[in-house]
Amino acid sequence: MTTRSLPVLAPPRRFGQTARTDAWWVQPAVTFTILASFVGYATWAAFQNAHYTFGPYLSPFYSPELFGDSPHAWFGPKPGWWPALLPFSPALLILPFPGLFRFTCYYYRGAYYKAFWADPVSCAVGEPRKSYWGERWLPLVLQNAHRFFLYVALIFILLLAWDAIKATQFEDGFGIGVGTLVLTANVVLLSGYTLGCHSLRHLVGGRKDQLSKHPVQSKCYEGCSKLNRNHMKWAWASLVSVAFSDLYVRMCAMGIWTDWRIF
Repeated sequence: MTTRSLPVLAPPRRFGQTARTDAWWVQPAVTFTILASFVGYATWAAFQNAHYTFGPYLSPFYSPELFGDSPHAWFGPKPGWWPALLPFSPALLILPFPGLFRFTCYYYRGAYYKAFWADPVSCAVGEPRKSYWGERWLPLVLQNAHRFFLYVALIFILLLAWDAIKATQFEDGFGIGVGTLVLTANVVLLSGYTLGCHSLRHLVGGRKDQLSKHPVQSKCYEGCSKLNRNHMKWAWASLVSVAFSDLYVRMCAMGIWTDWRIF
């Protein structure tokens, strides 16, 4: 009778331990730096309650301005029911909604799980925990609300598109400035990111067994699929664009940058 020895399983890797020779830590480190910088800047900008408008321009962090002191405010200045102990900023009323859509995005989940929680930190690299943390329990089960935040994000695309149109209405009439192009580019990039969302792709056609029998939904599905193939690129480009749009309006409002009129 012949016998064969079974291979000896390697012991579990300690956190960060790996046999890889490449710089596997670069990608999660860059992701951590960019996302942390964005969250820090967006939080700071939201609490400023100043320098968020310049002429016809309105920062996307503050759009729509429901209450505020600028001409863009829908319902006038700060409401009387606002708690006196809480700092007021128009951005605090609306910024959490598009933020939650991005935070629960399928792509961003994988990005910040690796960069912030090291779960997993990278392929074939030891993790800081032995058990699997799925999305079936609090707080990660709340990630399933992404499909509902999608509807809010679609509304914000329309609102930002309207802001881009209003960015052509200067005091002396119709015009196009650098800020107009910045806000318009932001809408394009955010649209590419939102319309390529996995949840929207499923909503417009993923539920059909025979999509070919529904030509309109089939075309919408194909369009979402084309955008979805580059979802990562749209996600990063739109993240940078929305932050830069706020920065551009802020710098112009503070008199640091000059908004050049093209037309």
